[in-house]
Amino acid sequence: MWGVQERPKRGPKPRLTVDGIVRTAIGVADAEGLDALSMRRIADDLGVATMSIYTYVPGKAELIDVMLDRVLGELTPPDGVPGGWRPRLEHIARDNWALYHRHPWLLQIVAARPPMGPNMIAKYEYELRAVEGVGLTDLEMDAVVALVNGFAESAARVSVNAVEAERRSGMTDEQWWRATAPLLEKLMDPADYPIGSRVGTAAGQEYNAMIAPGRAFEFGLRRVLDGIEVLIASR
Repeated sequence: MWGVQERPKRGPKPRLTVDGIVRTAIGVADAEGLDALSMRRIADDLGVATMSIYTYVPGKAELIDVMLDRVLGELTPPDGVPGGWRPRLEHIARDNWALYHRHPWLLQIVAARPPMGPNMIAKYEYELRAVEGVGLTDLEMDAVVALVNGFAESAARVSVNAVEAERRSGMTDEQWWRATAPLLEKLMDPADYPIGSRVGTAAGQEYNAMIAPGRAFEFGLRRVLDGIEVLIASR
């Protein structure tokens, strides 16, 4: 299923392939989320009986493992990024941010024990290379990579949820803000909340929305990298 071994060449050519099943599953998940994914749905899309899928994939859980590893293969190693460790970590964060937006269903996966597929293993290796030789201990290297990845995932979750909220409500952030502002003016007396009122007004006027996920990502990424820079400089 990981695609690291070729199928035997003898015998009739199979009608289905693991790759074809996984690509179909990813298409369903991209368009409709993991809730829409089922072995029956994949079989219907491929025009085969549901039991045919089980010849190639034991079950939905294993299929999702392979889907996860497959899309991780879309990420690009930062080895060729010039400028040292900081631009390389920035590349990693932006690459992961973009991946979550292409495949929002990744954020639905709770992977406390992620599948050790070939692309996931390769990802960990090249991300560690981004901070190899800069003076960090092995445990600090692992923690830095986890920090950057965790930030990208958290920031992308807010952004993807905002997109989903707009899709479900049929209202843009600006439209929602205009509808909500009059009620806030009645409920929120600036005298009671002077700081929140001042800062919230400034942010709302700037964003035309409650939040600005893209700006928050840019701001947060710089602060994360600044913190890592302080750690490296201390060595």
